[in-house]
Amino acid sequence: MAAQKGKSMVLKIGDGATAEAFTTIGGMRTNALTINGETVDITDKDSNGWRELLEQAGVKSVSMTGAGVFKDSASEGTARTAAMNQTIDNYRMQFQDGKYFAGPFQITSLEYTGEYNGSRQFSMSFESAGTITYV
Repeated sequence: MAAQKGKSMVLKIGDGATAEAFTTIGGMRTNALTINGETVDITDKDSNGWRELLEQAGVKSVSMTGAGVFKDSASEGTARTAAMNQTIDNYRMQFQDGKYFAGPFQITSLEYTGEYNGSRQFSMSFESAGTITYV
């Protein structure tokens, strides 16, 4: 597999329509996606001192983060409203090769920062709220 550009990894928000359209959240400079898998420990006296885990038993989740320069774009405004209202909306983390992770997420954190002689910045954290697919 060829290397891919980090700037081509984009976070998109759905519009909620029946034939849902996704728009890149404007101003993003960094994005990250983490796949989480909770473990279920089944270690007992017969484990000879080694931990044993139950396969495919724990809760799965996906976390995403994004940060960038505030541009007051329509998509950033939609995300801000979603954060304020604690709604669960569809998002995509899309890669350069056209593949993406998609599903319902809730924005769990939205932060704005600004330095005296710099631009206004924002950062967001997202937690999955259902089944996440890789397309």
